[in-house]
Amino acid sequence: MAIFSVYVVNKAGGLIYQLDSYAPRAEAEKTFSYPLDLLLKLHDERVLVAFGQRDGIRVGHAVLAINGMDVNGRYTADGKEVLEYLGNPANYPVSIRFGRPRLTSNEKLMLASMFHSDQVCGSSRS
Repeated sequence: MAIFSVYVVNKAGGLIYQLDSYAPRAEAEKTFSYPLDLLLKLHDERVLVAFGQRDGIRVGHAVLAINGMDVNGRYTADGKEVLEYLGNPANYPVSIRFGRPRLTSNEKLMLASMFHSDQVCGSSRS
C-alpha cells in the first residue's frame, strides 16, 4: 500500500499542512483530425472529456497540452481558449495530451474538511 498524500488538520478543522507525492498517472497523447470525436466540456475552469473513451483517454481526463504547449485551465499557454481553438478546422491536425488533473487548493481544503468530519464523528463514538 502506498501513501499518496498527507493532510494535517487541527481540531477546529483547518488545514495546517498538506503534502502530495504527485506522480503523473497514465497520460495519453493522440493526434486528431477534424471533427474531434471526443466531447469536451468546461467544468471547474478545466476542459474535461465528457463523452468518448478511447485509446487510454477516459471520461474525466483533462486537456493538459495542445501541440506541445501546456494548457492552464481553459486557456492555452499563448492565451487562446481551448474550446474555441479546437472548434476551428484550420487548426487541425492537432496533437492533444490528456491526463488526470491535479487537485486545486480549494479541492484540497474540501478534502481535508471531510477528514475532519470523519474524525469528529469517530472520536465522539469511541
